[in-house]
Amino acid sequence: MPAKNSFNIGSLRVGENAPLFLIAGPCVIESEKLTLQIAKDLKKICRRAGIGLIFKASFDKANRTSIDSYRGPGLEEGLRILKRVKDELGLPVLSDIHEPSQAEPAGKILDLIQIPAFLARQTDLIIAAAQTGKPLHLKKGQFMSPEEMKNVAEKAVRSGAKKIILCERGTFFGYHNLVVDFRSFQIMSELGWPVVFDVTHSVQRPAGKGKASSGDRQFIPMLARAAVAAGVDGLFMEVHPHPEQALSDGANSFRLGELERLLKTIVKIKEAAIK
Repeated sequence: MPAKNSFNIGSLRVGENAPLFLIAGPCVIESEKLTLQIAKDLKKICRRAGIGLIFKASFDKANRTSIDSYRGPGLEEGLRILKRVKDELGLPVLSDIHEPSQAEPAGKILDLIQIPAFLARQTDLIIAAAQTGKPLHLKKGQFMSPEEMKNVAEKAVRSGAKKIILCERGTFFGYHNLVVDFRSFQIMSELGWPVVFDVTHSVQRPAGKGKASSGDRQFIPMLARAAVAAGVDGLFMEVHPHPEQALSDGANSFRLGELERLLKTIVKIKEAAIK
């Protein structure tokens, strides 16, 4: 297998021979107070578990199932809150962009810019994100094969991106269901970039409630453990202190109070897998 690129996101090293890392946070910024509290709790949990953290929260969920769904505080207010997380807690921060015009302002704050899975083939969006010079987190579309991510990465590289992470988040299996093909971790890894597994979105049931998505949260620990054993470089998890009350993706969010135990387990699995 060809060697993967390795690079820093803030002070966090990712890629070839780097420790396992976690991208985590609530699906969407619900309030400034809650966002900062989740970030503080995540920082403590990850420090005790011995795993590096990139904090994630969306300032706008432009791809919600229903027009009535909560979307977030918007670009300006959301970036202001994420900057507080970055400045006050010293954490690298990630959010997703949905339009090319969002790339430049997002790039001034974010340490890692995410291209959502539904927009993985949007060339203008990828070009705009790459031109910020920031590292990119490119999610594989639910409708795409892992081999096709070579084309997505090529768009980014030819537009100036030098630091890329590829992300697996499940593949459509009929209506309202996703499955994970574990071969995709190796296939995408062979493209030469670090690979992350978005475990919580992989248990989502898109539009499973008609006007909202549902999910199978109980399978998150099993899939996370298996993916780490299979060699992923990092995990992506949406977490919330009270998933039942979350304003977005609560059904597939992991309960924050249960995270530390899982992280300590997967760190041990990672150590065993590389021996």
